Amino acid sequence: QVQLVESGGGLVQAGGSLRLSCAVSGRTISWRAMGWFRQAPGNEREFVATISASGRSTDYADSVKGRFTISRDNAKNTVYLQMNNLKPEDTAVYYCALSASTYIATIPGGYDYWGQGTQVTVSS
Repeated sequence: QVQLVESGGGLVQAGGSLRLSCAVSGRTISWRAMGWFRQAPGNEREFVATISASGRSTDYADSVKGRFTISRDNAKNTVYLQMNNLKPEDTAVYYCALSASTYIATIPGGYDYWGQGTQVTVSS
């Protein structure tokens, strides 16, 4: 059984930082791309960041470029999202996702497994 467990969310003031982690069990992530998405109340789930299996390729939503960094530790079967200079509009539930492919993907359909999400709230 594949499980993705996010952690690291919380309440932070605007301009602050958080680091999200996503630990995967039941399947090695070494040959799979990983992604982060988020969903705010009343909105659709939106792409945030993705990283290829090797870690050499990444992509980000325009809204987070220069502020967020996705990384992975295949030995720990874990992917991270470092979020700096957070803004109130970053408030959402953040989900990590595991792809069946080695290549980056920016749409939810590119992923097979999802975590339960972790809440990030940024106060102004």
